[in-house]
Amino acid sequence: MRGFFGKAIFVVLAVFIMMPLLGIEAARASELQQHVYDRAHLLSKAEIGKLESLSAKLGAKRDTDFIIITTKSTNGEDIVDYASDFYDRYGKGSTAILTIDMADREVFISGYEKAEKYLDNSRLNSIRNTISSDLSNENYFKAFETYIQLSYKDMGIKPGVNPDNIFFTWWFQLIVAIAVGGIAVSIMLYHAGGKVTVNGNTYMDQRTSDVIDQYDTYIRTTVTRERKPSDKDSGSDGGVTKGGTSYSGSRGSF
Repeated sequence: MRGFFGKAIFVVLAVFIMMPLLGIEAARASELQQHVYDRAHLLSKAEIGKLESLSAKLGAKRDTDFIIITTKSTNGEDIVDYASDFYDRYGKGSTAILTIDMADREVFISGYEKAEKYLDNSRLNSIRNTISSDLSNENYFKAFETYIQLSYKDMGIKPGVNPDNIFFTWWFQLIVAIAVGGIAVSIMLYHAGGKVTVNGNTYMDQRTSDVIDQYDTYIRTTVTRERKPSDKDSGSDGGVTKGGTSYSGSRGSF
């Protein structure tokens, strides 16, 4: 009986000792998971390293893999099928995939499982439109970095809400907070200082005063521009993979 309890205690202690080691190995495995498949050789090794690090860091916070695939050619396969087949083979769980086909100069961004819900067609269209100019100008690293950052941002916003809404920008919320605080302080000072009886007419003699000149001052003109979709923009393109996983999507040329 003593031998049995001794073995049991040994097993329990071994489990407690191994658990931290297993956790470390799991973390290392997550860090080593590949996120950038630059088959078209658009990036330097240093740029790939930065994108891998950014994808792993932000992906862990959203429990989502942010994948980038570039290829010189899909060998006649439609880019949408190319991306969805990749997910069927290598993807798992919540995943966003940016696919670049250099042969036809097409881009396709897709979201699977939880990412499909948060990165719907509308949000993916917005992301694709944002990075389109960088892709056209061959600023691939900047475009891919922006894709990861915007996908991470949108994954943190409730589905169905427009992420570009001004009310959700940090600077607008800061301005509102300052304005509310300023109004509250002004009201407090007004009530604390008593009623003000001096006005613009207190020291003016209406019999001798007159308007000697008047003019309008031009300050500024504000123009708001929205990007007009070009003929090469295909827009939303969601569907279901051959393996049966539904996805959201946005497709276009650059």
